[in-house]
Amino acid sequence: MVSDEVGAVGGVGALVAAFRHDVHKLRGRSHADAEREVCGVRVNESVACGADGDAAVLSRPDGDPEVTVERHVSPVRLSLVTGATVADRGEVPASLEEVRGLVVPGCSDSAELHAAWLTSGVAARFNESVYVPYTSLKYHTLLVAALLDNYRAGYAFDDLFMVAERPARGPPTGEDDGAAAALAADVVVSCRTVLWTSEVAVRVTGDPPCNGAVASLGAGPVRSFADTWSRLTAQPLDLDREWLRVVDAQVRRIRSFSTALQYVEDVVEGGDAVELRGGVGR
Repeated sequence: MVSDEVGAVGGVGALVAAFRHDVHKLRGRSHADAEREVCGVRVNESVACGADGDAAVLSRPDGDPEVTVERHVSPVRLSLVTGATVADRGEVPASLEEVRGLVVPGCSDSAELHAAWLTSGVAARFNESVYVPYTSLKYHTLLVAALLDNYRAGYAFDDLFMVAERPARGPPTGEDDGAAAALAADVVVSCRTVLWTSEVAVRVTGDPPCNGAVASLGAGPVRSFADTWSRLTAQPLDLDREWLRVVDAQVRRIRSFSTALQYVEDVVEGGDAVELRGGVGR
């Protein structure tokens, strides 16, 4: 297995580069106009093993892009909960200070970068493609890293599984250090956990447990989150609560991986979904 310190474009570790590969989207730039360096670190480099392309087709149509939402060709993500944009005009593009928190200058530890992205509210403002604005840059990036980590461990895509479980605790709220909490959380597996909420955590792995909620990702990358969730061998959500039955029903309809993962975060952790939760906070 290649270490984080070698084997990637420009001498940056492959997994480290994966977390920094789409920084131009945070900055409101196209791929053609992408900066090569931001906050003193190399960014927007190619991702090894085809992981970026595979993650992309998990969330949006393959082939030439087409506008899917008229009058919204913008990097701001649309919420599947409210149908509205999730950020004000002044919050996009991200500020350099916000970008700094995601590229983490001086860091060559993929686990630290994974924790930063896993708990980021900034990255969740942006879509992965302006043509498909309900997609999520945050969850696309986490999926890229999860696929790459598994590929580098010797697994092919058709060896991979989605594992979902109820965490003992979710991410902190308010001004607490979410990244530090993620690094300390037993349920968070470095570079493979792609969702961490107070109700469910999801990871992508070639080494699934023998029991629990597990489902194969299938023969190849396609928009199949709904089908994959429906194949889980156990129910990871507490369906005694009505609002979680709604969440379960909804994700069984969402094909895009990044859209589905972002939807779960928005409902479980977001303020816009209090009504769906029956007026109850997290």
